[in-house]
Amino acid sequence: RRVHGSRCCRKGAMAAKGGDPSQEVIIVLRVVGGTPVQPGALAPKVGPLGLPAKKVGDDIQAATADWKGQRVTVELVVKNRQAKVRVVPSAAALIVRALNEPKDKEKKKGEPSFHTGNVTFEDIKSISRVMRERSMAATFTGTIRETLGTAQSVGCTIDGKTPHQWLEDIRNNKLNFDSEEKESKKAASDEQNHIINVFSYFQTAQY
Repeated sequence: RRVHGSRCCRKGAMAAKGGDPSQEVIIVLRVVGGTPVQPGALAPKVGPLGLPAKKVGDDIQAATADWKGQRVTVELVVKNRQAKVRVVPSAAALIVRALNEPKDKEKKKGEPSFHTGNVTFEDIKSISRVMRERSMAATFTGTIRETLGTAQSVGCTIDGKTPHQWLEDIRNNKLNFDSEEKESKKAASDEQNHIINVFSYFQTAQY
């Protein structure tokens, strides 16, 4: 069961409390990476599942240490009264991380952040590979276009060009990356077949 938000979380948590604790429940939260999570905010979500809010908060802080200061999505996978924290970063969070900007110490809480740095196109492709499973695009080129759209909203440049210029090159068929995905899938398939063949050889040799 996947649980989003406080209202659905309480409903899912109460159902799990009265049911089988081995049933897996996933709680989705938005947190600021690397900062303490208030136990009072977590208690209504994890308390009915038999989890101590403070320990879960500490686990979230430790798991998001690499995302310090950024808002990221985390999933709590709860089973048998044990919670595993899984970070599910958005494309925007990955782009901001790739920018590696120094933290603005003068920025006040609540003020909007502005990003004017530059990332490489290899960064964009790497981020697109991470986002591919969650992408709605039919092709890898489409996923790259989605990532470029996110970069446009973030406000950064890519190898000195604006995201809009890269998008224009893709629209005009100057760039296409679908072959890269096919080659990657073929390499993964070849490696898997090699492992199967090696296993079959040793299994046959044993008998």
